[in-house]
Amino acid sequence: MTDRRVVIAGGHGKIAQQLAEVLTAQGDRAVALIRNPDHSNAVAALGALPEVIDLEHASVDDVAALLHDADAAVFAAGAGASGGVERKDTVDRAGSVLLADAAEKAGVKRFVQVSSFGAGEPVADDAEDTWKAYIAAKTAAEEDLKARTKLDWTIVRPGGLTDDDPTGHVTLSEPPLERGTVPRADVAHVIALMLETPSTIGKTVMLTSGDTPVEDAVKGV
Repeated sequence: MTDRRVVIAGGHGKIAQQLAEVLTAQGDRAVALIRNPDHSNAVAALGALPEVIDLEHASVDDVAALLHDADAAVFAAGAGASGGVERKDTVDRAGSVLLADAAEKAGVKRFVQVSSFGAGEPVADDAEDTWKAYIAAKTAAEEDLKARTKLDWTIVRPGGLTDDDPTGHVTLSEPPLERGTVPRADVAHVIALMLETPSTIGKTVMLTSGDTPVEDAVKGV
């Protein structure tokens, strides 16, 4: 039982919901930042405290107030497949920057950012515009976080996300890593362990399914 207060941006997202369940099961207090108040009951049912806030329109002070007394912040928000080019920037980049700014203001040092395979790498010329915008936003969010000295950050780049049952076994390494998929449930387990594993601070790690137990993979980063 660890009793940490962990604030999750994108609290109704699939990874965030899995993370809230993991954190609650181990005695932590998950706070789910959600844009749509209709999602409050869903995240509360997972054990999380819902807080309604729109990161595309909120101020640093607004978000910092919700981070009061938190032990960690997790950025797991995203515009989604239908978000369009513009919202890739306003959510996937600017949302992460806002949460990081608010964490600094609130004195919350531990910060985990959910990024993506492809971030920090060249994008094919013939890629779709939405994919180009998505990777540009994730790359910019990573670069912003890496430049911060007040945060104990970790960046996680999962491969293709699935809704399969957790396997409990992953491959976790600093770039590069061969492309692969990973269940969102395993991503959530990895994030929860990273929050309590100091050796992951200051690391950018790639994540796919693999043969190593999650606990060993996180310790080995």
